[in-house]
Amino acid sequence: MGSDSETEMSVLKEKEKRKMLALAPIAKPLAGKKLCKRTLKLVRRAAEHKCLKRGVKEVVKSIRRGHKGLCVIAGNISPIDVITHVPILCEEADVPYIYVTSKEDLASAGATKRPTCCVLVLTKPAKGEIEQGEQEKLKSDYDQVVSEVTEVTTSLF
Repeated sequence: MGSDSETEMSVLKEKEKRKMLALAPIAKPLAGKKLCKRTLKLVRRAAEHKCLKRGVKEVVKSIRRGHKGLCVIAGNISPIDVITHVPILCEEADVPYIYVTSKEDLASAGATKRPTCCVLVLTKPAKGEIEQGEQEKLKSDYDQVVSEVTEVTTSLF
């Protein structure tokens, strides 16, 4: 009989397998574990400072209005038709985008209980201002994630 930690590890591996099986075939470029963790951390920080647009409708509206940022899309959306137009909009507007494995993880990082299809991380809040130090910290995290996303995207295409 295995210990509790071994059973917990097997349960986590099983959950990871389920996430990978539920991925849509168009979920490319897909963030690896490390980049996914950094991206979700950036989303969490942006949600704290109200620099985040949640949901397909808000994200599309912001991109069409010319707002720049990082688009994070969940890869396990069903039906996939809901988000197939978002990457095209992002490419036309020169907005970097990346897929993460789970809409539940994206929602928890974005400070909502409801699973979220996609979010747009902005560098400054839509209304009001944030502290200079917090602004610089958010901007540096944003720049780091965007550089990794562009690196992954260029290696893919």
